[in-house]
Amino acid sequence: MQMPRDSFPTDWSPPPVEFLNKSKKVPPARRRPLEDLEMDLPDSDQKVELASLEELFWNMSGPSQQQAGTPEVSSGGSECYVNNLDYLLQEKRMLVEKFSVSLQVIPPVHPGETVFLPRRHPLPCFLDSSSLRPHSQLEELFLRSSLPEQLSFLHNGFLSNLYLHAADCPRPLLRWLFQLLTWPPETSSRAFGLLWDLSIDGLFRQPDEDMRLWYPSLQEVKEVFRCLGAYNPALYPHGPFQHSSRALESEASLGCWEPQDPPQEVALDIKLSYIYRFLILCFLVQPTSYTDASILGLMELLCRAGLDVGLRLLPKTDLQQLLLLLLENIQEWPGKLQPLCCALSWVSDHHHNLLTLVQFFLDATPRGRQLRSQLSLMVIARMLGQQESLPLWGEKTQLALLSQLLSLMRPSSLRQCLGSETLPSSPGQQSKASAELDHKVCYLCHSLLTLAGVVVSSQDITPDQWGELQLLCMQLDRHISTHIRESPQAMHRTKLKDLATQTYIRWQDLLAHCQPQGQYFSPWKDI
Repeated sequence: MQMPRDSFPTDWSPPPVEFLNKSKKVPPARRRPLEDLEMDLPDSDQKVELASLEELFWNMSGPSQQQAGTPEVSSGGSECYVNNLDYLLQEKRMLVEKFSVSLQVIPPVHPGETVFLPRRHPLPCFLDSSSLRPHSQLEELFLRSSLPEQLSFLHNGFLSNLYLHAADCPRPLLRWLFQLLTWPPETSSRAFGLLWDLSIDGLFRQPDEDMRLWYPSLQEVKEVFRCLGAYNPALYPHGPFQHSSRALESEASLGCWEPQDPPQEVALDIKLSYIYRFLILCFLVQPTSYTDASILGLMELLCRAGLDVGLRLLPKTDLQQLLLLLLENIQEWPGKLQPLCCALSWVSDHHHNLLTLVQFFLDATPRGRQLRSQLSLMVIARMLGQQESLPLWGEKTQLALLSQLLSLMRPSSLRQCLGSETLPSSPGQQSKASAELDHKVCYLCHSLLTLAGVVVSSQDITPDQWGELQLLCMQLDRHISTHIRESPQAMHRTKLKDLATQTYIRWQDLLAHCQPQGQYFSPWKDI
């Protein structure tokens, strides 16, 4: 058989392309042989036809991209799409906002309160020597000297030679040394060492049945705290400490003994540590020196000082030991428990600060556990607005009262209480305000749930309280755990969810150890 010959015409040319470019009329193409096209392509006269092909390319990709609102620039008489830097940055911001994770987390450290105002120079401490009679020329020289000269006696060790082994140490000198504890560490350390040695030496020189020690009064402790820069309108209604004319004249020479002071927060912590240690010595030697009213006032003062914003990251070992000792020295107990909890629950307005205040008291003695439990319950009631309406000091047990408060700790209920203000009108501001409100709700719920755990852990759970604890577990799962929806954009919800889970497991473990034999609890029996 004979193969058919190729029937492709030799004079074939592409069809007209008028439908691809309607904006520009293209004359109908004339059929030309393929050999003629190949001969004419290298010619420079056909550059116009190449330009028309370029226009054809841009026109084919034009309509959908031109409607996207992107910038257009002209090149060689033709319109084209250019993705500029501003548009790329806009796309990146939109992508980051869509997949970003919120940095709002529940802080592990409380915000603190501004208790101590910074001081550039220490306040002068003048020795009242009007009632003192010198026993030697060196002591007479010391008593008649100016403040810088008296400080030189302290730094050079002459005061130890004068009073360390004396028969009786003058009280004004001990009071002056106690005031010098507010000075920078170079001076306060020497003052504390001499004050401690003089006090211990005086104790050994007295009979065991009549041991006497000078101790500062509550007002003197307040004055020392005020010299450190403490200011509180409730404690100091007349404002901060005012300089006298004599003090202003001597202020220029006060810092001559300090080489290079440590940071202000560290220096403040060192001074407070000296004050706490000396007060611990006073209460150990003479437990009945202070009245119950003075102890309660001192505890409130110490708790306020411990919440200072500059002391948040520093340990509170000396403060905790002093507070525990003061609590054990209250004579009328538990009669003073209610006024003490009422006073401490108003030390701060922030829930995390009040949680930290509860943690100041160690869970080491029965009184400490009782105070932690009752104070936590009062703080929860105050944060939920139930301090006046709920019978916190009635016949109901603390677990039963906590059961009533736990139902009010639902995140949706807290959101209604905290979100009473009108949201902004702008949609963007509404979204931001809603996110901030959600973080605030989870933050408050986290503190309240932690305090609820303190209330339960401070109890000695008996089989009679098994039903109350079982009801708490059910309410925790119903009102809090099931209402927390985790999201990668809200890590504070995850932290709250973890706390709720850990609390539930801990309470279930307590239930397992105190379950009564042969009894079953019906949570709907008393409802």
